[in-house]
Amino acid sequence: MPQLLSLQTGSARRVRIHDRYVLTAIHKQPVAGRLEVMPLGLAGDEQADLSVHGGLDKAVYAYPSEHYPFWRQARADAGLGGIDDALPWGSLGENLSLAGLLETGVWVGDVLQFARCALRVTQPREPCYKFNAAMGFTHASKLMAQHGCCGFYLAVEVPGTLQAGDSFELVAGPRRLGIPEMFRAKLFKHLR
Repeated sequence: MPQLLSLQTGSARRVRIHDRYVLTAIHKQPVAGRLEVMPLGLAGDEQADLSVHGGLDKAVYAYPSEHYPFWRQARADAGLGGIDDALPWGSLGENLSLAGLLETGVWVGDVLQFARCALRVTQPREPCYKFNAAMGFTHASKLMAQHGCCGFYLAVEVPGTLQAGDSFELVAGPRRLGIPEMFRAKLFKHLR
């Protein structure tokens, strides 16, 4: 059964990217204990740019933990391996670090049914320049686009609570559009 390995939230803060300061909440930190899940996301979590993150359809961002070895290797290949080999959960900006559920097994409309809440899959995450900065190298977004390791956004179907270690069941939706297909349809702009 798939499981929630870690739960993260973050506050919006100004960080320097290249020669300017930008507001971002991509730096998520693990939360201990049970956390409230509300229609607009997790208690204590913020998004800096509501035109691309947050809102009812992008309230929570989930990411497969199975992709972390790929990113550790990509960082090492970019010369960053010795800086932070650990790459802790939340490093990709995700709220939920999941085990046992890849993008290839998820369709828009599927529901992650937890014991105390339900989250509906809405769309893949699209990487941006802030993702490059968080990963520490300029072609991270392009790698995400090429490999399809994007994770997916969730809407809160049934509010409640979550805690690291919770297991969940994937309840099939209409199964008309898969996350990989939707991501491929959007990836052209990321491959330039």
